[in-house]
Amino acid sequence: MKIVILGSGAMGCLIAAFLSKSKEELWLLTKSEEAAAKINSSGICVEGVSGSWQVKIKSTANIKDIEKCDLIIICVKSFNTKQAVEQIKPLLGEDTKILTLQNGMGNIEIISEIAGEQNVIAGVTNQGATLIATGKIRHAGRGETIIGTVGGKTPVEMRAIREIFNKVGLETKMSRDIKSLIWSKLIINVGINALTAITRLPNGKLTEFEGTRRILRDAVTEATRIAKRKRIKLIFDDPLAKVEAVCEATGDNQSSMLQDILRKKRTEIDFINGVIVRLGQELGINVPTNKFLLDLIKTIEASYKSSV
Repeated sequence: MKIVILGSGAMGCLIAAFLSKSKEELWLLTKSEEAAAKINSSGICVEGVSGSWQVKIKSTANIKDIEKCDLIIICVKSFNTKQAVEQIKPLLGEDTKILTLQNGMGNIEIISEIAGEQNVIAGVTNQGATLIATGKIRHAGRGETIIGTVGGKTPVEMRAIREIFNKVGLETKMSRDIKSLIWSKLIINVGINALTAITRLPNGKLTEFEGTRRILRDAVTEATRIAKRKRIKLIFDDPLAKVEAVCEATGDNQSSMLQDILRKKRTEIDFINGVIVRLGQELGINVPTNKFLLDLIKTIEASYKSSV
C-alpha cells in the first residue's frame, strides 16, 4: 500500500513515525520545502510514552514527487481541509481512500464534496502528541484509534488500514457508527481545548480549580443538550464524568488548541465550540458558555497582530 500523510504537525509526524515501521511505501507531504528538507535530513524524532527514537521518512512539499497513491491520511487543521484536499486531487486514483484523523466537526463533509463520500474513512484517535520543533515531537499519551465510514460499511481497504496500524503499535478498531464517535470526541474537545488555551493550563489542572471545573461542566452540558436534540447517541453514558476522566488521564498534556495559542497560530475553535454555537442558533438552544469560550479564543487570535 502506498500511503501519503498530509500534514507535518504533531499528529502527522506521530502517525508517520509509527507507520515507518511498516513495509508500506510512505510519504509525508508538508506545507513548505524547508520543513520537507529538515525532515529528509534529520528524520522524525520521537520522545515520550513510547520512548526516545528516530526514523527516516520520505518527505516533500511538491505533490508531483508522489504520484497516485492508495491511502491519504489527513492530519491538517480543520480550517485547511478544503484547500488541502483540493491540493491532493492529482494523487487520487479510482480506489484511493482518504482517512481523516482530525479534530472537530465538518471535515468529513468537506472531503466528501471533493473526493466523494464513498472514498472517505473517518477516524478519531486518542493518541496525544506535542510538536516541539519541525520533525520533533513528544508522544504525550497512548490511546486507541477508531475508524469507520459514514454509511457504516466496512470496505476491504479499511480492514487493511486497521491491520497496518495495529502491526506498528497504533491500536485501531473499526466502528459501524463513526458519527457517534466523532460527536463523542467533539464533546470532550468542547470541554477541554478552549478552556486550556485561555487559562494556559494543562488538561489535568482544569478539574483542580472550581472556576474552570464549573465552566467545563457548563460547556459540556450545553454540547450534550445539542447532541440529544439531534438524536446523537454518545459512546458514554455520563459525558461530564468522561470529560473529567480524560482531563485526569491526560493530566500533563497540552491540548492542541493551547499549543496553537502559545505559537500565536489560528485555532480550530470554529470546528469545535463554534459548531455548538451554530447548532444552538439553528435549534433555538441557548449555549452561553460555548459562545463565551468562542468569543474569548477569537479575541486572543485577533490580539496576535496588536501584541508587542
